[in-house]
Amino acid sequence: MIARFFIAIGAPLVAFVRYLGEVVLLAGDTFRSVFTRRLRWRLFLEQIVEIGLLSQLVVIVTGGFTGAVFAAQTYFQFNKIGMGSATGAVVSVAICRELAPVLSALMVSGRVGAAMSAEIGTMKVTEQIDALRALAVYPIDYLVVPRALAMMISMPLLVAECIGFGIIASYLVAIVLLDINGTYYVANMVRWTLLRDLIMGVSKAFVFGLLIVFICCHKGLTTREGAVGVGRATTEAVVVSSLAVLISNFFLTMALNIVYPAGYQ
Repeated sequence: MIARFFIAIGAPLVAFVRYLGEVVLLAGDTFRSVFTRRLRWRLFLEQIVEIGLLSQLVVIVTGGFTGAVFAAQTYFQFNKIGMGSATGAVVSVAICRELAPVLSALMVSGRVGAAMSAEIGTMKVTEQIDALRALAVYPIDYLVVPRALAMMISMPLLVAECIGFGIIASYLVAIVLLDINGTYYVANMVRWTLLRDLIMGVSKAFVFGLLIVFICCHKGLTTREGAVGVGRATTEAVVVSSLAVLISNFFLTMALNIVYPAGYQ
């Protein structure tokens, strides 16, 4: 009975540790290739367009409506105790630190991560990756490196854009619909939104981008069982990367608050 219990507990734990090791090895292989091999600029620029440019609309809508609804909900509660003008400070800090990086990462994971896993997985099951090796093309250089570099550049910019549109939308809702004094709203927002809040948001975006690209590329590279396997890998890539974003967000929040304490300007 006890042996069965430890086997039931140990098998998933071993599988998780093995999976984590495979993702870390893929990341190490990718960064080694970045510094030791020639970058394929055409593929890199194509991924910049796919990940960054074409994700803008999703990020803008996410940031705008998140800022709008959060401003409304915050005002409805703060107005009960006569602190409606503090809405701007709370909304801007929350968007910079948490809402913009997390929600943008989840949207990019669903839009870009699924496409990465499906594209690489299809190449895997149709033996195109084996064909690359036969042509002396290292698959990591051709498939992973351009996506990783594009994600590292695009993700912080997308989150910065999400922050900007979120704050603009919250301001418009607060001033036009909720009749908050615009001067006090902006003054409180500028006073309490510090540089460290922006640094936290952009730092999280960079880490989330790495998690998304390596998890999704790994799922694509390990796809099996034909078309069914591609569908399963795509689903698992989105689910696992989204969970990784949410879980790592807690640890990043704790770590960044230690690195950038309350007195940091």
